[in-house]
Amino acid sequence: MPMDHFADDPRTNLERMLAGDLYIADDPEIARRQQRAVCLAARYQAAYAEDADAARPILVELLGSLGDEAHVRPPLYVDYGSNITIGARTFVNYNLTALDVAAITIGDDCQVGPNVQLLSPTHPLEPQPRRDKLEAAKPITIGDNVWLGGGAIVLPGVTIGDNSVIGAGAVVTKDVPANVVAVGNPARPVRDL
Repeated sequence: MPMDHFADDPRTNLERMLAGDLYIADDPEIARRQQRAVCLAARYQAAYAEDADAARPILVELLGSLGDEAHVRPPLYVDYGSNITIGARTFVNYNLTALDVAAITIGDDCQVGPNVQLLSPTHPLEPQPRRDKLEAAKPITIGDNVWLGGGAIVLPGVTIGDNSVIGAGAVVTKDVPANVVAVGNPARPVRDL
């Protein structure tokens, strides 16, 4: 039987989640927000197939913020959408998975390749808390003019500095400074720009 991890914490699981603390995703408001995101993402994909420009208002409704001239090709997979900021003139290719339990910020003039994953959720390493369904999240920040190559994975709490390039298939486990090329698993800077 799971233990009561929150016996002395009067907050809802949604409130814990929004504070960046451990929570359990069984809050009805969490479920409602997730369902809203799934519906809007599906509507966006269907509308985009008919007219990409006409679909933009649905994307604006889904995301926390969408910069001028930013373009996102569906499908787009998000937890909430509302915790995602995409800067001006940024291009996001097909099949972005942006699990935005915590804030995900993508700067201006970025290029996001196909099949990129931005993963803010975390889970405890210890077996019992994980079995008890505890989770949390850490924000992800992508600077301006960053290029994330196809299939790159960015893990919770990572910041990627301005002008950097993340190679295709790289797994970014730690912060990447500005003005470098980083590749591999785990991603490491291999060249200054």
